[in-house]
Amino acid sequence: MITITPLALAIGLIVLAVIVGGAVLYMRSRRSHALRQRFGHEYDRTVDEAGGAHRAETILHEREKRVESFDIRPLSPESRRRYIDDWKRIQARFVDSPADAVTRADVLVGEVMEERGYPVTDFEQRSADLSVDHGDVVDNYRSGHAIAERHARGEADTEDLRKAMIHYRALFDDLVHEPVDSRPVVANREGRVVDMRKERETHHDGTR
Repeated sequence: MITITPLALAIGLIVLAVIVGGAVLYMRSRRSHALRQRFGHEYDRTVDEAGGAHRAETILHEREKRVESFDIRPLSPESRRRYIDDWKRIQARFVDSPADAVTRADVLVGEVMEERGYPVTDFEQRSADLSVDHGDVVDNYRSGHAIAERHARGEADTEDLRKAMIHYRALFDDLVHEPVDSRPVVANREGRVVDMRKERETHHDGTR
């Protein structure tokens, strides 16, 4: 019969605690890396606003779960062509009426979002929803919207409006040109939210 001494038991518990602690830290590190990869600049922005990484990651994970419940879908080829034509008309209108062009650009982006499956909500919620799959360009949306609001208060000139159009164009292109097939953008797989767009890119380039 093997007798476990109190010292041996204490050492064993310490070793177990170290192993469990290491595993927890590893899982947190993986989670942080995955969120950084997915949200891009939005990750750092959320950390700054939340006052720390732990709170920020909770917020971003909640966004993922919210967007995973949406029926996000690609545009049909017909819709894509129609929206691109609409954008060209809006862009041409900028020459004669910059303010009206920016207003129409904002509306058009909202229409594309709605057809893609994003719910029609207030601006801040729309931005948060977009950040899940468009983290690298959602800042453009915020910047364009901020300029439009400044113009409404008489605080933006034509050059500012030109920048707003560039910001809206970045998001518009991202929304209109991806994904390229009928599969979902995000999916729930064994309790994990999976970015199908990035997974397809990985398979396509054969790096992993």
